[in-house]
Amino acid sequence: MTSLYDRWILPRLLTCACSSPPMMKQRAKVVPHAEGRVLELGIGMGLNLGFYDPSRVTRVVGVDPSRELRARAEAAPRHPDLKVRVENGTAEALPFEAASFDTVVCTFTLCSVCTPPAALSEARRVLRPAGRLLFCEHGLAPDAGVARWQRRIEPVWKRLAGGCHLTRPVAAAITAAGFRMDRLESMYVPRTPRWAGWNEWGAAAPA
Repeated sequence: MTSLYDRWILPRLLTCACSSPPMMKQRAKVVPHAEGRVLELGIGMGLNLGFYDPSRVTRVVGVDPSRELRARAEAAPRHPDLKVRVENGTAEALPFEAASFDTVVCTFTLCSVCTPPAALSEARRVLRPAGRLLFCEHGLAPDAGVARWQRRIEPVWKRLAGGCHLTRPVAAAITAAGFRMDRLESMYVPRTPRWAGWNEWGAAAPA
C-alpha cells in the first residue's frame, strides 16, 4: 500500500527538486536530440515532455511504476502535435519487444531504480542496433571530499527522496552495460548543493 508520504509529500518534493531552473536546463541539453520512436525510462512527472521536437519524434512512450507520477505525466505540458503514451512499468523489466525503439531517454532515473545494471540492460535490449541512449544523470562526484559527504548524506536522503542514491556512477555504469559512449559531458550543476549536483550527460549507442 502506498503511504501518505509517497502519495502526497514525495511528488511535491520531487517536483521542487527536479524542476528547478538548473535541472530543466540540463534536461534541455539532451531531450531535443531524441528521434523516431522514443522510450522514456521513469517518465515521472513528465518534465521532459516539453523538450521533445514533434517534427523528429513519432511517439514518446513513458514508463513509471508510480501511479501518482504517471497521472502528473499525463497532464504535463507538451507540444500539441507530440504523441505520448504513459504506461505502468519498471525500467528493469520493460514490457516491450527487442529492438523496438530508436531512442531511449533516461534523465535523473538511474539514481532511484532498484537495479541500474538491469535497467541499462533492458534499455540496450529494446534499442534498435542504430539507436541511441540519451542520458542526463546525477551521481558519484569525482572529488573525494564531495564523495565523502555524499556517502554520509545518502542513507537519510534515500528515505526522504524516494530511494534516490547519491553515489551511483553514471558513465561507468552505462559502458559496463554494453554501450559505446559517443558523447559525454559533466559538471556540478549551478545553484545546487555539490553533494547532489554532480551531473553527467550525453549519448551512447549499443556496442
